[in-house]
Amino acid sequence: MSVSTDMVATWRRPREVMRRHLAMGPREDRALAFLMGACGLIFVAQWPDLSRQAFEDPEIPLQARIGAALFAWLFWAPVLFYALAALSRVGAMLFRGRGTWYTARLALFWTLLATTPGWLFHGLVSGFIGPGPAKQLVGALLLFAILTIWGICFRESETNPTGEGAA
Repeated sequence: MSVSTDMVATWRRPREVMRRHLAMGPREDRALAFLMGACGLIFVAQWPDLSRQAFEDPEIPLQARIGAALFAWLFWAPVLFYALAALSRVGAMLFRGRGTWYTARLALFWTLLATTPGWLFHGLVSGFIGPGPAKQLVGALLLFAILTIWGICFRESETNPTGEGAA
């Protein structure tokens, strides 16, 4: 299936989609593409809010804000997500998980990419509505979605690391 079709399917059937990705075998290039695609889209999702901030406080121009966000999301965030995936794998090893370092990375990186529509919506709410209950609600729902999908994908990667039974 295409990446966009899998992203939509992940919101309804994350275990099935993760199983299918695991069945494709270990491909670090695919995992890295998922991560960089997610970080790129999350970076773009920040633009409306950065524009609002630059309008409200013109002391720091929009270009400087976008440059800082670019540096953060495309250079530092991938390093932090690799570390988070490693920590999750170490935690799984304590509970005798059967996955690998690669499956832990794939579960996290795929979750990030699959939840980018939520990030984009959160960015729009931040930029057009601004701080308030709407932004907090969307942020809480996004956090819930990320943790839920990641938990399901990570559990699948630790209990069925080869993707057996994939459709």
